[in-house]
Amino acid sequence: MVQTFLTFLLVLTALAGSATLARKTDIAPAIVFLLVGIVLAFTPGFPRIEMKPEGVLLLVLPPLIYSAGVAMSWREFKSNLRPIALLAIGCVIFTTCAVAAGAHYVLGLPWGVGFVLGAIVSPPDVVAPLAIARRLKLPHRILVILEGEGLANDATALILYRFAVLAVSTGTFSFVSALDTFIGILIGEVIFGIAVGRLSLRLRQWAHDPRVEISLSLLTPYLAFWVPEHFGGSGVIATVVAGLYVSWNGPLLIPAATRLQGIFFWDVVIWLIEGVLFLMIGFQMRFLMEKSKAVPLHDILMAVALTSAIVIVARFIWVFPGTYLTRYFNRRLATRDPAPSWRAVVVIGFTGIRGVVSLAVALALPLTLPGGEEFPHRDLILFASFGVIIVTLVGIGLTLPLLVKFLGLSQHGHAEERHEREAEIAARRHIIQAGRKHLDHLIENRKLSESLAGFLMARHETRVRAIPDPPKEEGQHTPATQGASIIREIIAAERQELHKLLRDGKITDETRRRLERNLDLEEAVISNSEKNTPL
Repeated sequence: MVQTFLTFLLVLTALAGSATLARKTDIAPAIVFLLVGIVLAFTPGFPRIEMKPEGVLLLVLPPLIYSAGVAMSWREFKSNLRPIALLAIGCVIFTTCAVAAGAHYVLGLPWGVGFVLGAIVSPPDVVAPLAIARRLKLPHRILVILEGEGLANDATALILYRFAVLAVSTGTFSFVSALDTFIGILIGEVIFGIAVGRLSLRLRQWAHDPRVEISLSLLTPYLAFWVPEHFGGSGVIATVVAGLYVSWNGPLLIPAATRLQGIFFWDVVIWLIEGVLFLMIGFQMRFLMEKSKAVPLHDILMAVALTSAIVIVARFIWVFPGTYLTRYFNRRLATRDPAPSWRAVVVIGFTGIRGVVSLAVALALPLTLPGGEEFPHRDLILFASFGVIIVTLVGIGLTLPLLVKFLGLSQHGHAEERHEREAEIAARRHIIQAGRKHLDHLIENRKLSESLAGFLMARHETRVRAIPDPPKEEGQHTPATQGASIIREIIAAERQELHKLLRDGKITDETRRRLERNLDLEEAVISNSEKNTPL
C-alpha cells in the first residue's frame, strides 16, 4: 500500500514537472507528457507502471467523454452533425478497411487480424488534437468538428473492434448482422443517454447541496457508460448524449455555487486524467521493448511505418471527397452550407492524432482464442498501435503549428475571436438592460424604499461602467484592460492589510477566510474580464 502511494506521488511529481516544462517550451503538454513518460520508463530505479486496459476503458474514459460532452454546445454539434458523422463514422470505417487491406496484402496478416488492427488505430484521440488545435487559434468551426468527432468516433471504433475480434475468434462474420447490431446500439444508447442526463439533473435539483450535486455529476458518466457496455454496447454514445443533455438543459437548473465549485473540480480532475494517461503511454515503452525480442525488428518497423502512413493518408483521401463531392451531388447542401476553404480541409485532414484509447484497446486484446491457441499476431498489433500513437502525436503535434502558420488559418481564428468577444460585450449590455427593466418594475410595483432602490440602482450603474468598449485596433488597451491591473494591485494591498489584522489578533481565522473568499471572487471576476476583453 505504501509503495503504491509513493508511486502515485512520483507520477504526480512527473506530471507537475512535465506541465511546467511544456509551458516553458511552448510545446503541447500531451507531447511532453508522452516523452517524459518514455524517459522515466528507462530511468534506473523508477518503478514499473503497467497500464491496465480495463482501468482506462471503464474508469478513465467515461469522465473524459462526459466532460467533453458537457463543454460541447448542443446547438453547434447539431448544426455540424453531417461533417461530424462523416468523420466519426465514415472515416473510422474507411480507415479500418484501408489498414486491414494494407496489413493483409503488404504484411501478410489474415483479414480478421487486419480489421482488428484497423479498428484499434482508426479513431483519433479525444484530447490531444483539440488541445493542440485550440492553442493555434483555429477557426471555430474546425474546433467544433474536431471536438464532435473526438466525442463520437470511439464508439464506432469500439464496435468495429468487437466485431473484428469476434470474427477472428469464431472465423465467421455477418455484415448484415453487424449493421443491425450497430444501428440497435446507436438508437439504444441515445435513448439511454438522454434518460441518464435527465435523471442526473433531477437528482441534483433534489439535493440542493453543491457537494452532493458534484458527486452526482461524477457518477453520471459511469452510469451512462457502464450499463450499455455491460450489455454489449460501447457506452461512449450514451455518455456523450448524457453530457450534451446536461450541457443544454443544465444552465437554468444548476445553482451558481454548484457551478463555480463544479467547474474547478472537473477542471482539476480532467487535467490530472489527461496528463496521467499520456505519461502512462510513455511508461509502456519499457514493456514493449521487453516484448520486442519475440518479434523481428524489421516486422515491427514495417508494421509501424505502413500503419502510420495508411491512417494519415486515408484521412486525407476521405475528407476531401466528403467535403466537396457531397456538395457537388447535393445542390441544396451547397447552397445552405457552402464548401469551406481547402485550407480548412487540409487542417482537418492533418489533425488525426491517435491516443490512449488505441493503446488501451490494443492491450485489452485477448491472449488466447476460445480454442486455447494464442491470439494471432497480438504482439505485432500492440507494437503497430503504439508506433502510430508516437508518430501521430509527436510528428503531427509538432508540425501542425507550422502548417497552420503556413496556411494563414490562425488569422481567421483571431478575427473570429475578436468578433465573438464583441458579441459577448453586446450580450452583456443586453442582459444588463433586461435587468434594469426588471429593476424598474420591482421599484414601481413593490414600493421599495428610497435607500434600497438607490443601492440597487448604484449596483446597476457599476455593472454598466464595468462593460469595456471594444478597441478599434488589435492590441489597443481600453480603460477596462488598464484598470484590471490596477484593481489587482488594490486587491493585493487589501490582502496584506487583512493578514496584518489577523496577525495583530483583531480578527479570527474564520473571519479572515470569509473576507479572503470575497477578495478571491473579486479577483476571479477581474481575471475573467481580462480573458474576455477584445484583443
